[in-house]
Amino acid sequence: MTTADPSAGPAALTERRANVLIITINRPEARNAVNAAVSTALGDALQQAQDDPEVRAVVLTGAGDRSFCAGADLKAIARRENLFHPEHPEWGFAGYVRHFIDKPTIAAVNGTALGGGTELALASDLVVAEERAQFGLPEVKRGLLAAAGGVFRIVDQLPRKVGLELMLTGEPMTAADALRWGLINRVVADGTVLGEALELAEVITANAPLAVQASKRVAYGADGGVVPGDDPGWDRTNREIVALLRSEDAKEGPRAFAEKRQPVWRAR
Repeated sequence: MTTADPSAGPAALTERRANVLIITINRPEARNAVNAAVSTALGDALQQAQDDPEVRAVVLTGAGDRSFCAGADLKAIARRENLFHPEHPEWGFAGYVRHFIDKPTIAAVNGTALGGGTELALASDLVVAEERAQFGLPEVKRGLLAAAGGVFRIVDQLPRKVGLELMLTGEPMTAADALRWGLINRVVADGTVLGEALELAEVITANAPLAVQASKRVAYGADGGVVPGDDPGWDRTNREIVALLRSEDAKEGPRAFAEKRQPVWRAR
């Protein structure tokens, strides 16, 4: 695994604990925001888990204690950096959100998970979060939409009106509310999330691996590593984001954010 800046170290770290592969997004100085190196490293690590018969579950977390993942790296976007895996763009944002594997995935959310961070949680099978964690899709505050699966997964995984409020207001949700509405599985004390996620993974990996994997494939309606039921959502998302990115508002949102002022929307 490499990064654009080798001195910064690997963009994602991997560690085996028994039959569990821990993947850690390793950019704490950038709140674990996703750049090209993260997408490559995370996508490769996820595929490593899929290809290794000894790996029976995956735990995804972020380095440090501030943020699970702050979403897309806006500085990388400003440099026109590709945020997809260069050899597998079909894996989507972070090499993860469209990268189906039949090994169970658990997001261990150790801080804020906004924008793309929430979309990583939505793409995971299970979520364990610390009390301080927050979830949200603030893209509308920047003239954008949650194009990494958020706009259709959020209303699938929450009651529709709750999901729409989260998406349309752009306001965050606490871990306690996320648990109450069924967006996540468990809330744990700050600083304990990785251990709790590993305990959950151990319960899963004690079961027959082929039965677990077959159960996940059926639950998702997956065929050949693809979930056809998601295709309409991805197609609509892609059409809308392409049109939106041409708008004046889509340029105004990031510009206002960078200039630390309120955006002036023109609806064009």
